[in-house]
Amino acid sequence: MSSIPARQPYAEAIIGQVIKITDRFVLVADPLSAPAEAEILYSDGFFLRYGVEYLGKPQYSIVPGLIALDYGEMLVGEEAWHFLFRRSNLYPRADVLGYRNDGVDDMIPIKFLDLMQPIHALLYQDGTVTTPLCRLSAVIALADRLPPWLLQYRYLPCYPSLSDYQAQTHDDSQR
Repeated sequence: MSSIPARQPYAEAIIGQVIKITDRFVLVADPLSAPAEAEILYSDGFFLRYGVEYLGKPQYSIVPGLIALDYGEMLVGEEAWHFLFRRSNLYPRADVLGYRNDGVDDMIPIKFLDLMQPIHALLYQDGTVTTPLCRLSAVIALADRLPPWLLQYRYLPCYPSLSDYQAQTHDDSQR
């Protein structure tokens, strides 16, 4: 008889400063620093985790810690994440266990997750807390300083400088 593995939500470490620009949280990653006039909300090392939006409830997302398949197999960490986006259509009744973006412990069948919506990039103070500090809108960082998944999958818009970010958001608001 197999035991249930401990939850292991996929997380990436990143160091930087979180600033707020027009109601959006932006992470300025080391070695870059926030401009002097910016109000720094959080500063230090963080963990970046990724949440999947609930179907019909866009205010909620869940950070998968464990996936329980119909026939008893349990997946955690990176393996669970890849299963969710590559093979979950084969097991729509499989359950995702994790913490929502509001810190609530939850379990939801995969069929009630909206896998087509953008991934929520959630920033945590450390690897043990279950409630994120914020949902990030962008990262200002040098490409060689981005965590592997963020670089590979582009779950967040990444800009090389704050001025590039501001130019892009200004262009978007003009449309």
